[in-house]
Amino acid sequence: MPPRLETPKDDMMKTPRITRSPASSPWQTCRRAILTAAILMVAGADLAPAAEGGLGRPITGMQVVPFAGVIPPDPGFIWQTGFLAYSGEIEGSVQTPIGGELVAGLDVDLSLFTATGIYVWQDDNPRWDFASMITVPYIMVDVDAQAGIGGLQAMGQDDDSDLFDLFFAPIIASWHKSEVEHWSFALYAYAPTADYEVGRLANPGLNVWTWIPSVGYTRLFKQGTVELSGLVGVEFYSENDDTGYQNGEIFRLDLLAMKRYANGWGLGLVGGMIEQLSGDDGGALTELTNGFEGHSLGAGLAASWTRKTSRGNQIDLNLRWVSEFDVENRFEGDAALLSLGFTY
Repeated sequence: MPPRLETPKDDMMKTPRITRSPASSPWQTCRRAILTAAILMVAGADLAPAAEGGLGRPITGMQVVPFAGVIPPDPGFIWQTGFLAYSGEIEGSVQTPIGGELVAGLDVDLSLFTATGIYVWQDDNPRWDFASMITVPYIMVDVDAQAGIGGLQAMGQDDDSDLFDLFFAPIIASWHKSEVEHWSFALYAYAPTADYEVGRLANPGLNVWTWIPSVGYTRLFKQGTVELSGLVGVEFYSENDDTGYQNGEIFRLDLLAMKRYANGWGLGLVGGMIEQLSGDDGGALTELTNGFEGHSLGAGLAASWTRKTSRGNQIDLNLRWVSEFDVENRFEGDAALLSLGFTY
C-alpha cells in the first residue's frame, strides 16, 4: 500500500511535500494509517530455530517491506497480520550445532503467524515521522536429523508449536529527504520470551536477546508507480545461558523493486543476502565446525493487490516467494510470505 504522498511531476524535487490530514477522530486516523501499513509490515521479519541451529533469525529476502524508508505522516494505530512459511535443509556432510549438541543432515519446515501493532506518533516536523511497534508471533516448527552426536543421537525428528520470541522496536524514525526519497532508522529487538529446552531439535524460541540496528531506503520513480526499497541491518546476539553458545554477528541486505498498475496490481522482484561477520563461540562445538560462519543469497518474485470497497474500505494483499542459493553453513530452501490488510 503506497504512502499518501503528493508525488511531484519532477522526480528530482528537493522539498518534501508529504501531507498530514486535518484533525479528525482517532478511528479515522487509524483508517488512514492502515492504508500505508505495508511500510512497516514485519510478517517477513527475522525468525527461525536459531543461528546456533543453522538459520538464525533472518531468512534471505524476507526482511525488506514495501516503502521500507517511509513512515506514514498521520498519527494513530496500525494493525497487521501475516503468515510466513519456510522449508529448507542442510546437507548431511555439515555438522550443525543445535540444542547444545551437533547433528548432521537437518531438514526444517516452519510456519510463522504474526500479529503486529504499530503506533505512529504525532509530530509537526514535515521532514520526520516516528513510530513504535510490537509483534506477537506464533511458530510451528518441524525438524528432522539424519544423524546426531552425543545426546541427540537417538532423536531423529522433533516438532513444536507455541509463541515465538517477542519482537519490538521502541522507536522507528523516517526522514523524508525529498518527495521521492526517504530513509528510515530503527533499533529492532527480540526478547527471549518463548520456551527453550536444551537437547531438543525443535524449540519455539532461541533463548537469546537479539538487537538489530537497521536502515531502510525508498526511492520512487514514474509518478510514484515504480518503487525501489532496501533494508540493511546487523544482528547482535546475547549468549545462550543454557548452552553457553554465542552466535556471531550477522549482516543482512534485502532489496525490493515493484511496479504498480492502475488496476490495483503490483509486480516486482525481491532479493537478499546474509553474511555472518564473525564466527560463533560454542566451545567444543564451534571448534569442530570452525566457527560455523554462514552466508546465503536468495531471489524471487513479489506481487501486491489493492482494492477499495463501496464503503471506502481498502483490502491489501501482498505475496512473496524467495529461493535461496550459494548457501554455506545455513539452511538452504524456499520461503513464501502472505500479508493481508483490511481497513474498516
